[in-house]
Amino acid sequence: MNNLSAPARQLHKIVDDGMCLGCGLCASFAKGQQDNAIDFALAPDGSLRPFANQEITQDLAENIHRICPSTRIEGLPQPLIAAAPHKDLVWGPYHTLVTAYAGDAAIRHKGSTAGVLTALGCHLLQSGRVDFIAHACAPPLTAETPPHFGQATISHAPEQVIAAAGSRYGPTAPLINIMEALDQERPFALIAKPCDLNAMRNLAHLDPRVDRLIRYWLTPVCGGFMPHDGWLQFLARHNLSAEDVLQVRWRGYGCPGPTRLTLRNGEIREFDYLDVWGEDESQWSLHFRCKICPDGIGEGADIAAADTWEGGAPTKEQQQNDPGLNSLIVRTAAGAELLEAAVAAGWLALESSIDIEFLNRTQPHQVKKKRAAPARLAGLRQAGSTAPQPVNLRAEALAAATSTDNWAKEQQGAHRRALAARKQASPPASGSKP
Repeated sequence: MNNLSAPARQLHKIVDDGMCLGCGLCASFAKGQQDNAIDFALAPDGSLRPFANQEITQDLAENIHRICPSTRIEGLPQPLIAAAPHKDLVWGPYHTLVTAYAGDAAIRHKGSTAGVLTALGCHLLQSGRVDFIAHACAPPLTAETPPHFGQATISHAPEQVIAAAGSRYGPTAPLINIMEALDQERPFALIAKPCDLNAMRNLAHLDPRVDRLIRYWLTPVCGGFMPHDGWLQFLARHNLSAEDVLQVRWRGYGCPGPTRLTLRNGEIREFDYLDVWGEDESQWSLHFRCKICPDGIGEGADIAAADTWEGGAPTKEQQQNDPGLNSLIVRTAAGAELLEAAVAAGWLALESSIDIEFLNRTQPHQVKKKRAAPARLAGLRQAGSTAPQPVNLRAEALAAATSTDNWAKEQQGAHRRALAARKQASPPASGSKP
């Protein structure tokens, strides 16, 4: 990195510390500010990442640093937090907690878990509340994008939203064209991972169009995504290579549904969710940034949708007959009104009211990660690595509730992993993409 300009080094440090999520916001933001300042491409390690060029200005680098979700993580704005009637140390502000599923049986079956985010997107378009949905889909067969990746997309009609249903657990850049979406000056909804919403909450401080045009913010409660090397390891366990795979469906057509690979020789291979991820979270292959995330629960959203498996993972027996059910954390008045309207229109069906204990039982890994986040971030700072600043996420209160022993354990673990992540990063030979 020594041959890079100071502004380029500032941005490449995020990548070299293993903290870049590849969301694409920096590249999209830079397009309208300075031509050719950032290239966004596949790195040698298979990750999606930005490459800051030598010509990038200090002003642009500093603004990108402000909006990056690996330097700053913001939840809801303070007025929306204050308006929420309920607040929990771990789960944050909310108006109501319910379980629900898509009112259309086909959407419920096809969508991840119970199709709730898909159904909400359909309702928003059919009702005319928004002009389009910015979200992610599987890459087309003709794309250069690896088949296990996700791809940014825009939907203008319910059938397009339905076609994109299903989680994408590979690297995805849902914000790569988000400035173009804002340039349209039309109301839209954003359905993306919590970290992507955090990035847009950051951007709102620099671009007032964000709060004016993004009418609804929707997200899954997120356990993280699988980096490219984790994907290769999964394939190797089953005597496959990346070159063998033509198309990937990560989940859907059931809850969670099989991971379905279409091979180039025409063969179809299906794998159980537990065969892909393992029996518990200690076996999950996750991006380093996901492991220290202070907001996997979607605190920047109007509505966050979660899986509902007791203990945090489905059994193989349970998956055979599970029609799918989402927990919904409705965080804002806009989310509460949207939920009520979607139910009235038949796009959603409510199962029951739930409480914080239900979320704790069905998302125990989120509870653990939320409580550990302040200590883990301290470990990153101790290692000299990029550490995101939590904003409106109760970091001080969570830190105060952590025992001395747990703090030391989590801080030391994060410090050790930060050093390892920095060694594993693939720094560029120059300021441009390979």
